[in-house]
Amino acid sequence: MNGGLFSLAGLRRLRVMTWKELLQLFRDTALMVFFLYSFTGDIYIAASGVSMQLKNAAIATLDGDRSAASRELASRFQPPYFRPIGELAAARDSITLLDDAGAMAVLDIPPRFQERLQRGEQVSVQLQVDTSNSVLGFLASSYGAQIVGKYGLEAAAQREGLGGAGGIAGPVLQADMRIWYNPNQNDAWFMGISELLTVITLFAILLPAAAMVREKERGTIEQLMVTPLTSFQILFPKVIAMTLVILAGSAIALFGILGPVFHVPMRGSLLTFFLITALYVFTTAGLGLLAATAARNLAQVGMLTVVILMPMLLLSGAWTPPEAMPDWMRILAYISPLHYFLDAAYGILLKGAGMDLLWDSVLAMGTLGVCVFALGMGRFGRQFA
Repeated sequence: MNGGLFSLAGLRRLRVMTWKELLQLFRDTALMVFFLYSFTGDIYIAASGVSMQLKNAAIATLDGDRSAASRELASRFQPPYFRPIGELAAARDSITLLDDAGAMAVLDIPPRFQERLQRGEQVSVQLQVDTSNSVLGFLASSYGAQIVGKYGLEAAAQREGLGGAGGIAGPVLQADMRIWYNPNQNDAWFMGISELLTVITLFAILLPAAAMVREKERGTIEQLMVTPLTSFQILFPKVIAMTLVILAGSAIALFGILGPVFHVPMRGSLLTFFLITALYVFTTAGLGLLAATAARNLAQVGMLTVVILMPMLLLSGAWTPPEAMPDWMRILAYISPLHYFLDAAYGILLKGAGMDLLWDSVLAMGTLGVCVFALGMGRFGRQFA
């Protein structure tokens, strides 16, 4: 009755040790303030303050032709993507304006623009873009190319007598894009969920590692080792306690920030999401326990957490799709638990996916979790053998 984990004595020890870990965590005021901020303020700032969409980018015009055609082309750079701020007098002013961040783009229309269009000659238009923000700069150049391309097509149709009141008279092939799951391309949905997953990953590594190192600093780990508790009975309650706390933080973020403030849809089963989150925390907690076996104090735990967290984020596919990675990095992505958690979380919350579609990600995550937790427990046992 007193040796097995699932005996009455084993379950009682598990309950008592889990409660001890929760009490120790709640008594750490600084860590709890950081925890609450991360699941509320940090997620709110990430969802509301980071935008990957081009909105009202300031654009100036350097019109070397001053014709009806050049004015028509310039007039097409309008909100919501662009915001005209006027014309420039000389070419040197465009460089100064871009360097001083007075505008994001300058449309440079060459002389004899209308004359060459009417003759059917090829004429180039230059769009100078400030790419200090590479994402928005790429979007500005892409939207600019679409606007100029459409204008060129309509000008050619007019020249050939195919112009109509609504544009081009005659059959036209038009590609319409249908965006699933986030039709309004709301950045807050993506950035908010992404930040939530990052925060979960951070605390899944940090909290178990901090709890273990705190035992080392206070000298209580040796006292635990001389009790009838096994290494598993010492480590597993820490994971359970931190998992419960992280699930509570995730609920606060979903129902207190992402849902009511940013209207992030939760199309799938929330029970499935929280179960997969618990499995992911268990998986990632093994990395925290490994870090704790190498660290001697909380400062070292913090630095090791960053060392572990950053490769996981970069390899997860949150910022760079795996398809765009080199082959060797794509292989490493498959050993990142966040890679699978990302697919599961977005699949449940935005797509309404169920276990019939997510079972392979859950299986891979669970396999990684068992291996990493067993490795951390083995290193812990060897430290005090």
